[in-house]
Amino acid sequence: MSRLGIAGIGAYVPRLYVPASAYRDAWGTGGAAGVERVAVADADEDVLTMATEASQRALDAADGDASDVEHLALATTTPPTDEEEHTVRLASLLGIDPAVPTRQFGGGTRAGAVALAATLDATGPALVAVADSPQGTPESDESAGAGAGAAALVLTEDGVVSVEGVGEYGEPFPGTRFRRRGSADTESIGITQYERDAYTSAVGGAVEALEDDVSATSTAGAAKRADAVALTAPDGALPYRAARTLGVTTEKIAAGTVVSQTGDTGSAGPFLGLASALESGVSSVLLVGYGGGAGATAAFLSAESDVPVDAVLDGDTALSYAEALRRRGTITGEEPEGGGAYVSVPTWRQTIPQRHRLVAGRCVECGALSFPPEGACFDCGSLDGYENAVLPGSGTVEAATAIGQGGAPPEFVEQQQRSGSFPVAVVAFDGPGDDESVSAPAQVVHSPAGTPVIGDRVEAVPRRIYEQEGVVRYGFKVVPTEARR
Repeated sequence: MSRLGIAGIGAYVPRLYVPASAYRDAWGTGGAAGVERVAVADADEDVLTMATEASQRALDAADGDASDVEHLALATTTPPTDEEEHTVRLASLLGIDPAVPTRQFGGGTRAGAVALAATLDATGPALVAVADSPQGTPESDESAGAGAGAAALVLTEDGVVSVEGVGEYGEPFPGTRFRRRGSADTESIGITQYERDAYTSAVGGAVEALEDDVSATSTAGAAKRADAVALTAPDGALPYRAARTLGVTTEKIAAGTVVSQTGDTGSAGPFLGLASALESGVSSVLLVGYGGGAGATAAFLSAESDVPVDAVLDGDTALSYAEALRRRGTITGEEPEGGGAYVSVPTWRQTIPQRHRLVAGRCVECGALSFPPEGACFDCGSLDGYENAVLPGSGTVEAATAIGQGGAPPEFVEQQQRSGSFPVAVVAFDGPGDDESVSAPAQVVHSPAGTPVIGDRVEAVPRRIYEQEGVVRYGFKVVPTEARR
């Protein structure tokens, strides 16, 4: 069976960022080498929301639809919880059939490359999403470089990018990059030469194994053939340490490296570099995922023609260092007890189609839309039920206000502490048919002018709503169309 090829690539980096100079001013140290700024996930963003954004971009680039996906893989080292089937939630957010096989990869920052290699022989079309948002203790080098981002690949039998070969290598270098059980902070033992040796040894070994791949003999000299090299990049210096080992120029590594603008994006790093390289027009890329410990997986990709890429790789909103700490939740208070609108997990689950995919109901009696589709039809009063009608996600603001500091319900207090007051709106969402709409409330994110005004156009985006009983609730919020990237 022939391997699947890449038909489209999507990438998403949060719009918030903190300049490296802000870290240096705060701590009086140099920060992460070669990193000019780091992307910061907003208070209501995490690897699942970023993976959803990147995946939808990949599907759009490939001119595909979630209903076509027959295999889904998610790779991350920073999942919302240490144990849960996060790929199932990603499938729901995207609208992928629940019967589609799902796989989750983690354990080290080469997880994305492992996920790609494992999916090449799957039944297509397949979707591979890679997302990470590492962090470290505030004073650490890991924290200085910690970024956030996601990338996704749509794989099909006729994809324009062929994966000619895969190579893997592992050799024990304990302590090079790890996260303790129950901790959110990435660490290393901090022995610079030891870490460099681990990196170059694993990366070089994986590329050598790639070139020896008997099922892809055409990859001999893959590193030299590649127009760009996309490597896992904990900082902006380490990837260049591999140039001599691989026998490539630093220009090739620069062509596949975006860490200077995103920071350390963990397992997503090589794939963001891949998206950037292919978007610039290169025709071949050597991709290597490296995981501390140490192991690496390499793949050689060649494009037959222009590659469809839908990528947003730069933030547009700078934060101060204190603001970045607040958005990340490093400095927040505790949630007050009582007073919230408690919604049990079973009750919340019943509304997942509405919250994840904007599934409205069309009255079987009169055809009017209802959101959510429950109870009697507002138009005709019928109790005969509804047919599913998926809303496209665009709409018009009908009313808006802002929830000021101290005014949020308890379940939203952490979000308010991290991001400040937030606008909410009643939105007339466009219906599936012409000249029809249905109204629903929604939080507004990234509104350039603050609280939107009546008549503003908005679009739905996936976000964290809140966490209760240890369970993260996901749903849609809206962003002004003019601010949509």
